[in-house]
Amino acid sequence: MQAPHFDTPLQLMRWIGWAQRKAADEWVRERELTHEQSFVLGYLQQNPGAIQRDIAAMTRTSAASVSSLLQGLEKRGLVERRSDVDNARTKLVFATPTGIDLITGFEDAMTALDDTLLAPLSPDERTTLRELLRKVTAELPEPTR
Repeated sequence: MQAPHFDTPLQLMRWIGWAQRKAADEWVRERELTHEQSFVLGYLQQNPGAIQRDIAAMTRTSAASVSSLLQGLEKRGLVERRSDVDNARTKLVFATPTGIDLITGFEDAMTALDDTLLAPLSPDERTTLRELLRKVTAELPEPTR
C-alpha cells in the first residue's frame, strides 16, 4: 500500500496522531477493553473514589452511559462501587487492583511508540521538533477532557 501524500505540516501531524491512536487502540484491544473503558480505568487510578457524575463529565457522556460502562467493568472485577459513608445514595467508584494491573504499562508503551515514531530523527532534530511544536502550541487553549 502506498503512503498517502500529505503536503502540509498539519496533515503530517494528523497522520502521526492517527499512528499513535491506532497503536493505543491495539494495546487496549489486546486487554479486551474499549478505549472508553481504559480511559475510565486510568481516570480512576488517578482519582480513586470518583463519583459517577464526575466520570460522566470527564468522558463528556451521560450518566446512563457511564452506568452501563461501569457495570461492564464491574462484572469483570475491574472496578467496584462503594457507598459514601456520608451519603449512602452516593456511590464512589474505585479501580480494583486487577483493573489497575490491566492498564499498567500503557504509558511505557506510548513512550516506546514515541521512540519508534521519532527513530528517523537525530537527538538534535528531536529537540528542534519539540521546540517548534511548543512554539506552535504555546498560544493554544489547554485541551479539555
